[in-house]
Amino acid sequence: MKKIVVAYSGGLDTSVILTWLKETYGAEMVAFCADIGQEEELDGLEEKALHTGASRCVIDDLQAEFARDFIFPMIQAGAIYEGQYFLGTSIARPLIAKRMVEIARAEGADAVAHGATGKGNDQVRFELTVAALAPELEVIAPWRQERYRAQFPGRAEMIAYAEAHGVPVAASAKKPYSMDRNLLHISFESGVLEDPWLDASAPEHRGMYKLSVAPEEAPDQPEYVQLRFERGICVGLKTDADADYATLDPLGVMLALNQLGGRHGVGRVDMVENRFVGMKSRGVYETPGGAILQFAHRQMESLTMDREVMHLRDALIPQYATLVYNGFWFAPEREALQALVTESQKNVTGEVRVKLYKGNVIAAGRRSPVSLYNPHIATMEADPTQAYNQDDASGFIALNALRLKVAARVRQEAAAAAAGS
Repeated sequence: MKKIVVAYSGGLDTSVILTWLKETYGAEMVAFCADIGQEEELDGLEEKALHTGASRCVIDDLQAEFARDFIFPMIQAGAIYEGQYFLGTSIARPLIAKRMVEIARAEGADAVAHGATGKGNDQVRFELTVAALAPELEVIAPWRQERYRAQFPGRAEMIAYAEAHGVPVAASAKKPYSMDRNLLHISFESGVLEDPWLDASAPEHRGMYKLSVAPEEAPDQPEYVQLRFERGICVGLKTDADADYATLDPLGVMLALNQLGGRHGVGRVDMVENRFVGMKSRGVYETPGGAILQFAHRQMESLTMDREVMHLRDALIPQYATLVYNGFWFAPEREALQALVTESQKNVTGEVRVKLYKGNVIAAGRRSPVSLYNPHIATMEADPTQAYNQDDASGFIALNALRLKVAARVRQEAAAAAAGS
C-alpha cells in the first residue's frame, strides 16, 4: 500500500491513528478534514497533521455544499429519526466520505481510513458511502483490528503513544463526554452521559453546551422571525429588527438561524436512540437553526401541500430518516424517495412567522400566494361561495359507515347464535 487518505480531525484518536497507520502500513499519509462548521476546532490543524506524519493536509470548506445539497433536501423530507433526532451527525458523514473519495482518486491513493469505532454508526456511514461511490478503494478501520485494540485498550495508552511519537495532542486520560460539531448541530455522548438518569440540563452541566443558552437563561421577551420559502427551500429571513427580508443562500440561512435559535435556547434534545449496529445509546444534541427550520417548513407545508401528497410523504418520513441515520444517503432507495420529496415541494412557497421564546418555537402566522386554505370554505358562518354543501356530508358519512355497520351486524348475529346454543 503506497498512499492512504485518512479522515482527520486533529484530536487524540485521529492523530494516533494517522501515526499508527504510517508506522504499520509504511504508506504515505494524506490527512483530510472537511470544514462543515467546526469553527475554532480547525485552528492549527494543518500544522498538526504535518507534524504528526502526514505528507499533506487537505482542509476543504464544504459548508455551502453541506447546507445546499444535504441539510436542505433532508429538511424538505421532514426527516427526524425516532421522533427526536435531527440527524446532524448522520447527514454529515456521506459528504465527508464523498469528498474523501474524490481526494483519494486525485491523489492516486490505494485506500481511505477513518477513526470510527466498531461500536458506532459512523463506520457504517463512511463505508457505505465509499462502497456506493468508489468500490475499488480499500477502507481501513483501525478500531476493528484486534492488533490496534490490543495496543490501545484505553485513552491512557493512546496518550502515552502520542507522547512517545511526538504527536501534539491536548487530551486528558478522562474526558467527561465526547463532542462532534458541524453546521447543523453539536452532539454529546459517552463519558458521564452514559448514565441515562443523569440530568444533562442541570446547572452543573450547562458548561457543556456550545450553541445555545439554557432555556431558563434565555431572554424574557420573545423574538419573532419570518422565513420565506420557495418550493420548500428557505430563501430569506426577517427579524424584528429588519425592515425587509434578507435574501440568503442555504449556508446563510443556517448561520443566521443557529444564532437566533441559540440565543433563545431552542433545539436541545436529550434522547436514548437505537443505533444501527444493534445497541441503544444516549445522546444529547443542540440543533438551534435546524429546529426552527424544520418547524417553519412544516407550517408552510400545512398551508400549501395537498392532503394526500402530505400523508404519503409523511408515511415515508420514518423510512427516509432511517436511511439517513443508517448511512444509505447514496443508495438508490433514498434517491428515489428524494425525487418524490422534490415533487411534493413544488407549491411549498410563502412566508412563515415564528416566535422564539425560552426553548420553544411557536407558530405566529403563515401565508402563501398558492395557499390551499380557503377561509370562505372553512368558515363556520354562511359560505358565500357555496363550494361546500353540508347536506353532502350525510351521504359521505353513510358510505364510510357501511363497512362498520356490516361488521357490527355480523358480530351481533354471532353473539346471538352463541347465546342461543
